[in-house]
Amino acid sequence: MAASTKVLVVDDSLTMRALISGALERIPGVEVVGLADGAEEARSMVASLKPHVITLDVEMPGMSGIEYLAEIMESKPMPVIMFSTRTTDGAGETIEALRLGAIDCLPKPRVAAPAELDAIIAKLGKRIKSARNAPTKAKAPAAKAAAPINWNGRLIVLGGDASSTASMFDMFGAFPANCPPTIVVQHLGPGLVEGMVEKLGSQVAPKVVVATDGMAIKQGTIYFAPQGDHHVVVDAWPSGKLRLLARDPVAGERPSISLLFAAAAKAAGANAVGVLMIDGSEDGGGGLKAMLGAGSYAFSPAENGGHTLARGMVAQPVASDALTASVLKLCSK
Repeated sequence: MAASTKVLVVDDSLTMRALISGALERIPGVEVVGLADGAEEARSMVASLKPHVITLDVEMPGMSGIEYLAEIMESKPMPVIMFSTRTTDGAGETIEALRLGAIDCLPKPRVAAPAELDAIIAKLGKRIKSARNAPTKAKAPAAKAAAPINWNGRLIVLGGDASSTASMFDMFGAFPANCPPTIVVQHLGPGLVEGMVEKLGSQVAPKVVVATDGMAIKQGTIYFAPQGDHHVVVDAWPSGKLRLLARDPVAGERPSISLLFAAAAKAAGANAVGVLMIDGSEDGGGGLKAMLGAGSYAFSPAENGGHTLARGMVAQPVASDALTASVLKLCSK
C-alpha cells in the first residue's frame, strides 16, 4: 500500500485552516500533518514534520504567501499549492506565485459556503498526489534572450498547465526577439491567461499576445490560446492563420493541447515542433501521437526527469536545462 502524501496547511485564518484541512482529509491517500498560521510557524513545522506538499495562503499579514513561497523555493524547494480569495483582480499575484514555482493556485472557498469545496476537491486531490513527485528546483536567475536565429520555417506548438508557468518563463525568457512563431495552450484558472500574457510579455524579448480568430502567425510572436468556449488550431503552413473552433472539449479540456498539436502536425508535418510540459495521459498524449505520425518533432516529459525528443520511431533524451537550446536548434538553419 502506497504511503500517504503528507500535507502542511498554512493560512492565517483558523476557519480556513479547518475548511481546507477538512477538504484534504476527504481525499484518499492524503494526510494533513500540520496546520500553521503563518510563515514563522510553518518553518518549524516543515523542519519537524517533513511534509511532501504545502498549501499556502497568498494573502497573509506579516510575511505574505508570495514572500514565503520565494523563500521556500530559494532555500528548500518543494511542491506548493497556493490558495487565493482573489480571482481576476489578483491575476498578477497568482501568475507571480506560479512563476516562482508554485504548481497551482486555487480559489479559496468562501467561509459562508463550505459546499464550494466540493467543486475543487477533485482538482485538489489530483494536484496533491501529483505534487508529491513533481520536480522542484530553486528559481534560476532570469534567462537572457538568445542571439537572433536564422529561422528555418518550423512552427512551435507548446502545451502545459499552471505547473508549467515557471518553465515557460525560463524558456521564453531565453527566446530571441525573432523567435520561431510559437502557439501555446496552457490550462490555467479562470481569468489568468490575460495575466500570464501581460506579465510574460513584460519580461521576454518576443511579442506575447492572446490568439484571436484569423490572426496571422508571424515570427517573433508567442500566441496564447484564450480561455472560453473555443479550441485554437493552425489552418495551414507556411503562411498560416490561427482559427478558433467552437467544438466540444477534448479529454475534458477546451482549448485542447491535443487538438492544437494534431492540427499543427496536419498543416506542417516535419516543419512542426511540439513541446509538452506535462504528463500527456489526458490532454496532450493524443496530439503527440499525431505529431509523430506526421513526421513532426516532439518533446515530452521523461519519467526520470528531463524530456524525450522523438521523431517517428527515433527518440533521444534531453536534459531539462538543455530543452530551450534543443528547441531553438531544431528551428534554426
